[in-house]
Amino acid sequence: MNKSEKLADLRHSLTRYGLPPDRPALPLGVAGADNALGGGLIPGALHEVYAGDWGAGGFAACLAIRAAGQKPLFWVRPDYEALEYGELDPRGLLELGGDPAQFYMLRAPNPVGALAAGADILACPHIGALVLELGGNPKVLDLVASRRLAFAAAEQGVTVLLLRQGATQMPSAALTRWHVTSASSDGGDDWGAPAFTTTLLRNRVGPGGCWTMQWDLDHGLFREPRRDQYAPHPGALAAAASHRQDQAAHAIAV
Repeated sequence: MNKSEKLADLRHSLTRYGLPPDRPALPLGVAGADNALGGGLIPGALHEVYAGDWGAGGFAACLAIRAAGQKPLFWVRPDYEALEYGELDPRGLLELGGDPAQFYMLRAPNPVGALAAGADILACPHIGALVLELGGNPKVLDLVASRRLAFAAAEQGVTVLLLRQGATQMPSAALTRWHVTSASSDGGDDWGAPAFTTTLLRNRVGPGGCWTMQWDLDHGLFREPRRDQYAPHPGALAAAASHRQDQAAHAIAV
């Protein structure tokens, strides 16, 4: 057995026993999170993102962009997710600093079809990242199915992000499990940069934690919001319609 065969056999054994292969971690850019993860997000592994609100999809997209690099990024979802949570648009990926030319969207009729499509995609080692979006708790997504996803991700070196919208937590073979909600962006020139409140619920390589991360599309990394660098906006805000003085009453008073 030559050196390359021995390495392949070692990776296979690590995957079989639930251990992540020895691949360089991808720093996320937030020191606390990177330290907890042992340097950053482990590529070629299964990671779960549970949605607290609509921000989880953006967080998954940012992670996928970071993990994919210059390789293709696939996003697979059943038809129901498109109806319930809205259609995907490659221009949104461009707004996050990704390359729409490397972005592939697949729609499946149901969760069974989505998992089958994900398995076909993971058969190719030239993929950078796969986002598999499955809402609720479909029976087909059990512990065995997640183990298959984790095994295929490790074998091919493809990062798989399992996006769970409207789902309750279930046992899985994921290396990390995140709970994500949207957060307010900081001020300054990048006031529109998406920010997320992230909680690392499960981490098989270290501790958990909670961090606020803001996406820096120019560098393809997260960072901590710099809210303390900006004073509150001095502009006055219009009152809500229900709180405004009635115009007729105001005219009589005058």
